[in-house]
Amino acid sequence: MKLILVMVWSVLFFSGLAGAAGGGYSLSKANIDGTNAESLQRGAKIFADRCLSCHAATFMRYNRLVDIGLSQNQIKQYFIVDDSVKVGDTMKSAIDAATAKQMFGVMPPDLSVVSRSRGADWLYTYFVSFYKDEATTTGWNNLIFPNVAMPNVFSQEQGVLRAIYATDDKSSLSLERETQGSLSARAFDDSMLDLTNFLVFMGEPAAEKRKQIGSLVIIFLIIFAFMAWAVKREFWKDVH
Repeated sequence: MKLILVMVWSVLFFSGLAGAAGGGYSLSKANIDGTNAESLQRGAKIFADRCLSCHAATFMRYNRLVDIGLSQNQIKQYFIVDDSVKVGDTMKSAIDAATAKQMFGVMPPDLSVVSRSRGADWLYTYFVSFYKDEATTTGWNNLIFPNVAMPNVFSQEQGVLRAIYATDDKSSLSLERETQGSLSARAFDDSMLDLTNFLVFMGEPAAEKRKQIGSLVIIFLIIFAFMAWAVKREFWKDVH
């Protein structure tokens, strides 16, 4: 019993730490649906167009995109730009380590399982929380990841946000839109939800199938338990 209580309190404690990541700023809820194939396809296209330039996904193969409703021809047409890359290959970044370190000071992390380490809410909040900051090397900063090395690759769609400081020591700030991007605020948020949805899928492509199998197993166990109880009752009725 004590062990169970310790485990419960540990989960609650570390969940609280995760929710407070980024200097105490609360995370926005990522309302995503892992069964929405269209959302996953849009997110995959954003990932291929914007993220694969610098980030790799070495645990993810292009042919797994079939699981979200894409054909092999569509994968070749819309996701593979290098003829030397095969559909069965893993997703490698277009940038080499030396160039990446020269540009960003560090090799951009592999994003294969980033959703499992960060969580969907963190990723979504991160994508929508970039703001202009001339004091940084890239000219950008992030609300929940201060002094991040990554620039805002979605600034054209999102527009430019500025930090509004609530205290003199700049310990508390909010974001205010300075210029409008090519997308409305709602459309941009939806696109980042699509990207987050795909990253969650990429972290565990079989998650939805696993949930379906789990549900069937639970139903089977319930039926089996009822049948076992009925057999036991019938078997022992004459004894009692």
